Amino acid sequence: MMRRMMLAAAMLLGLGMAADALAQARVVRWAASGDPNTLDPHSQNVGTVSMVLRQIYDPLIARNQRLGLEPGLALSWTQVEPNRWRFVLRQGVKFHEGEDFSAEDVVFSITRALAPTSNFGIFVDTIERAEAVDRFTVDIVTKTVDPILPNKLASIFMVSKGWSERHNATRPQNTRQREEMHTVRNTNGTGAFRMTAREPDVRTVLSRNPDWWGWREAGNVGNVTEIQFRPIASDATRVAALLSGEVDFVLDPPIQDLNRLRNAPNTRVVEGPEVRTLFIAMDTFRDELLYSDVRGRNPLRDLRVRQALYHAIDIAAIQRTIMRGQSVPTGTLFPEQVQGFVREEDVRLPFDAARARALLAEAGYPKGFEITLDCSNNRYVNDEQICQAIAAMWARVGVRTRLNSMPIAPFFAKIQRDDTSIFMLGWGVPTLDGLYSFQSLLATRNGAQGDGIWNHGRYSNPQMDALVQRMKTQQGAERQAAMREALRLYREDVPHIPLHHQVVPWAMRSNIQMPHMANNEPQFRWAVVN
Repeated sequence: MMRRMMLAAAMLLGLGMAADALAQARVVRWAASGDPNTLDPHSQNVGTVSMVLRQIYDPLIARNQRLGLEPGLALSWTQVEPNRWRFVLRQGVKFHEGEDFSAEDVVFSITRALAPTSNFGIFVDTIERAEAVDRFTVDIVTKTVDPILPNKLASIFMVSKGWSERHNATRPQNTRQREEMHTVRNTNGTGAFRMTAREPDVRTVLSRNPDWWGWREAGNVGNVTEIQFRPIASDATRVAALLSGEVDFVLDPPIQDLNRLRNAPNTRVVEGPEVRTLFIAMDTFRDELLYSDVRGRNPLRDLRVRQALYHAIDIAAIQRTIMRGQSVPTGTLFPEQVQGFVREEDVRLPFDAARARALLAEAGYPKGFEITLDCSNNRYVNDEQICQAIAAMWARVGVRTRLNSMPIAPFFAKIQRDDTSIFMLGWGVPTLDGLYSFQSLLATRNGAQGDGIWNHGRYSNPQMDALVQRMKTQQGAERQAAMREALRLYREDVPHIPLHHQVVPWAMRSNIQMPHMANNEPQFRWAVVN
């Protein structure tokens, strides 16, 4: 009898402890339309990848809730010489698998990001080398003066040298060749959460890292113990999952359902402007387009044709009917939160279908032509619907447009092979400095680190290249003048057709408090679940 009583008491105690643990658990089930196509920390510089990796990995320099710079794995950074920056590292930091973080990991991470298979070259383009001064001090030596190096390093994750070497991952995954390697499905960061499960296109589970250095810092008050990330491609299914309580947080609720979500019990919507601009990019390089019925010439190399396609887009109608007011139409390359923005250059060509037809006729296409528009269907807010509307608008002026829409993974793979004639892209600015956009999107792809890394229309203009080079090294008024001139050239030469800046809503259960981020990357270290 006594033995049975003791067993019963032990069972009750165990159940009580389990109940306490369950009460303390703060699980957030997070849904978005797309899944990361890799977890390699230096392979793909795209939002769907970085939004997950930023929970797991830390950079030397972090960003606060207003996207300002603050200490990350580096406690301080100083420009000790024009071409040399010194970083003093935190001590006592460990990677998730137990390795101590030190200067050798910083040197390794910077070198890895410089590798040809890295898509992060734009952030390390001016770096010549990283040097370990001692175990917790690193110097980064640049090839030229780089006034915004700290802004760039906020996007470079630190990885373990020993772990990477053990798993034959000393260079980033080559996604263009669909390479499979350890870092595609496995992680080992120093961040607030560690990955405990990964099923691509099904789920990714991240558990709280109780040893994260940041929990000792002011402001990191989050109490989330586990994140369960699920890609749900269908808008209707994501919304239904939130309303039913199956998920707790939706990164990209469809805008047509926002009022419904605002009025639903136990659900709330937070929103704000995103530092992201959508535009149409065009192949202005080839003598003959890959996907057009025009033979022997490339109509997109003619400024009049680019202007015609621009005039044919009724951006007000797109804002009103497709975006339901959740966008800011623009005529420039980046929004006003970005250093270098010039309001006077934010001027669109007006919607004018008659002018579009006249320009096409002047260019030698009185009957128009046929072209294929490549578009993602699960990356940006209503991306496929925007492309459908644009295709219809172009058809009305004689440019018969076949829409080729696809999920984000094949879409990025396609345009990164330059296998496109015209496509829609959304562009964020993680450095919050205009050079990032000019250099990535408009500089001639000449083999230099970062130049033209996302210039898949292969636009090339010596004037633009000279201005980009000035932005890289000049400071103050001279640098701002170079950006102003580049924005004027962008407006006049029409290498892209700018559309709008996104306004991004997040939807969540009402018991979750989380600051909205203008880079559209939730930080669960700040999330509180009541």
